[in-house]
Amino acid sequence: MVKKWSLFILLCLIFVSGCSQENATANEDDVTTWKMTHISDANHLWHRTAVEFAERVEEKTDGKVKIEIYPNSQLGSEVDNINSIRYGATDLTITGESMEVWSPNAVMLAVPYAFDNQQHMREVIEGPIGKQIEQEIDEDIGLTPLFYMEREPRNLTSNTPISSPEDLNGFGMRIPNVPLFLESWSQAGAQPQVMSLSEVFTGLQQGVIDGQENPNDLIMSNGFYEVQNYINETEHVRSWIYVVVGSEQLEALPKDQQAEVKEAAAEAEAFSQDLMKEEAQDVRNQLEETGVEFNSDVDQEAFREAMQPALEEYFSEEQMELYQEIVESGKGGSDE
Repeated sequence: MVKKWSLFILLCLIFVSGCSQENATANEDDVTTWKMTHISDANHLWHRTAVEFAERVEEKTDGKVKIEIYPNSQLGSEVDNINSIRYGATDLTITGESMEVWSPNAVMLAVPYAFDNQQHMREVIEGPIGKQIEQEIDEDIGLTPLFYMEREPRNLTSNTPISSPEDLNGFGMRIPNVPLFLESWSQAGAQPQVMSLSEVFTGLQQGVIDGQENPNDLIMSNGFYEVQNYINETEHVRSWIYVVVGSEQLEALPKDQQAEVKEAAAEAEAFSQDLMKEEAQDVRNQLEETGVEFNSDVDQEAFREAMQPALEEYFSEEQMELYQEIVESGKGGSDE
């Protein structure tokens, strides 16, 4: 009887082992399809980089990981997209300082006059401070930054030259719904108001606002050069955004596929930097051809000093220390 039971148990173990091997083989053959959402249109360099990334992921994983991309806010706003990943409905998105809602130090992705130039920003992103911010994003939100994409500096447009904060007296301007921007421009002497991007052209045309601030590519794509005479090179915000994936979704992949996804991400990051440099010069050339005038006679240091009290009021003590560390890291660096 004992021998019969031993034989029975042995057969059960063999059966279970066989099933486990079959499941392991099945898992190796599984295809993972991720959904990626973002708010930019299909012509924007963010989307084109996302497409490049998706193609490289599929190639490196031999088709085991595929990414479906839904651009142009098809599945909601930036905050909607983040929540969607956290709830498991989607898997990846492109996001930046909006993550401040969950991870306070993500505000550093778009702080006025934190960086002297693009090289300074890149060194911070790729150094200990950037790694700290990425780790906090993972811990606070459950998102893993795969790679970053730089943005062109934000400039102020107007119908008369604005070269210093003194020129902002009575100047009504549109800003996005970013509390730190509201505080900073108010402190500098302007009269900022939050307005949807889709309403800005009409607001400028009808004189509801006197100006607005955006990177040159958005100034071009939204046609603001038609209703503004000057692009004042305030370069008040240099920022970056991340392509992020749900940490649980990434960890669910086999280790080799995780490594292949990260390898594709590194290549996509380099692709995006090359693309941004190329497009930045093309956009500037196109803007100059429209007749809009670039005002390079801007006292950026005066704007920095004017906005500083707003940062001190807005930041926590820890954030102010991190900001000062960023600023100090750029001193003595070379211009790009």
